[in-house]
Amino acid sequence: MDLPTSCDTFVVLPPSTAQGFIVFGKNSNRPSGEVQEVVYFPAADYPADSKIQCTYIEVEQVPHTHSVILSKPAWMWGAEMGANEYGVCIGNEAVRTKLNGPEDDEERLLGSDLVRLGLERATTALDALKVITELLDKYGQGGPCSESGHINSYHSSFLIVDRSEAYVLETAGKYWAAEHITSGHRNISNTLSIGTKIDLMHDHLKEYAQSSGLWDPNQGDLNFCQVFGDHNETDTKRFNCGKNLLSKLSASGEFGISSMLTVLRDSDSEICRGPVHTYPTASSQVSVITSVNSPRPCCHWFTGTPDPCHSIFKPFIFCPKVRISPHIQSPKIPEEEDPAKIQPRFQKTVDRSHVLYRYHQRAYSVMTGDGDEGEELCKTMQELESKCLQDMERFLDNFTPENYSDAADLFKDIVESEIKFYK
Repeated sequence: MDLPTSCDTFVVLPPSTAQGFIVFGKNSNRPSGEVQEVVYFPAADYPADSKIQCTYIEVEQVPHTHSVILSKPAWMWGAEMGANEYGVCIGNEAVRTKLNGPEDDEERLLGSDLVRLGLERATTALDALKVITELLDKYGQGGPCSESGHINSYHSSFLIVDRSEAYVLETAGKYWAAEHITSGHRNISNTLSIGTKIDLMHDHLKEYAQSSGLWDPNQGDLNFCQVFGDHNETDTKRFNCGKNLLSKLSASGEFGISSMLTVLRDSDSEICRGPVHTYPTASSQVSVITSVNSPRPCCHWFTGTPDPCHSIFKPFIFCPKVRISPHIQSPKIPEEEDPAKIQPRFQKTVDRSHVLYRYHQRAYSVMTGDGDEGEELCKTMQELESKCLQDMERFLDNFTPENYSDAADLFKDIVESEIKFYK
C-alpha cells in the first residue's frame, strides 16, 4: 500500500486579482482509472436526531444543509473539492505527518468527507474551519482512501475560501493548525506548509507537541510543518512550483480565471497530469468568488474529466431551479453493492464511468494522437471553452436578478454541447 503524490489547491486574493475578485482553483489527482463525478445537492432540512452516512461512518446530521456543488470520486460520499451557495469553496490534500500510523486504517471520516460536511454546514470560511475541526476532534480521520484499497489512510490539509478571506487548515491526526489569509496568494500540496504563523490551533497542540518530544519551547516558536511534517522532496518541489506560478501570474494585479487555468494546466511542474500517470488529474475546479455586496454572482467551473489540458471547464451558478446534467454523474449501483454500506470494494471493480467520461476517454486518445484529426479536435474544444469564457464574462458583468432563470441550465447545456463535439 502507498500514499498518493498528487493534488494541489490555490487561491489568489485582492489586491493581486482583477476586479477585486477571489480566485480559487484545484486539481484533484487520484488513482489511475478512478472516475470523478460532478453532483449538485440542494439545501435541505432534517428532523432532530438525524444521522448521515458518510463514506465509512455515520455522524449526526444538522437541522439544515446548504446547497452544494461537488466534484467527487464516484465511489465515496465525500468530495475532493466544491462550493456552496454562500461562496465558500474547499479543497483538500493528502499529507504525510509524523503521526501517521497503523491506527489510521480504522474507518473514520475521510478528509473528503470533511470537505463535504464543511460545505454543507458553513456560511463562511471560518465557520467551515470550525465544522471540520470539531468533527475531526470528535470522530477522527482514517480509513482506506481508494476504492481498491491500495492507498493507505492519510492525514489532510485544507484550503478554505469565502467571499472575503481564506484559511489554510493542516492536520496531524486530530491535532491541527490554521493560517489566516487576507491578501495575496497561497497554495497547498501534499506537504505541510504552515510554519510559525499559526493564527488558530487545537487547544492542546503545543501541550501534545511538547509532551511527545516533538517540540522544545526553549528552542523557539512552534513550527507546525517542521514539528509534525514527514516531508517528501517531490511534494515540496511541486508546492514550490505552484507558489512560484502564482507569484509570477499575480504580479500585475490582474490575476483572473485565465490565469488560474494556466496554473492548473501546467504540466512541467506535474500540477497537471495526464491519464498515463499513476495519479493523474481526475477533475479540476476554478471558482471566481465575488464580494458579498457585488451584483455579480460567484461562478464555479468544473471539468469532471481527466487532464485539464484536454478537458473543458464548464460554468455553474447557484440559482433557483438549477439543473445539472445527469451525463456527468456516475450510474447508481444496486444498494446491496453500495460501497458505503458493505465491503466488496476491495475485492471487485465497479464501472463508474459517466456518459461524459466515456466520450471524453475516446476523444482523449484522438486528441493526444499524432494525426491531424487530434489537432483539429483539440482546437475545436479550445474554441468552445474560449467562447464560453467570453460569453460568461459578458453575462456576469451585466448580471441582474432576472438573469438567474437564464443561469439554471448553464452547466447542463455545456456538458451536452461537449458530448456532441466528441461524437
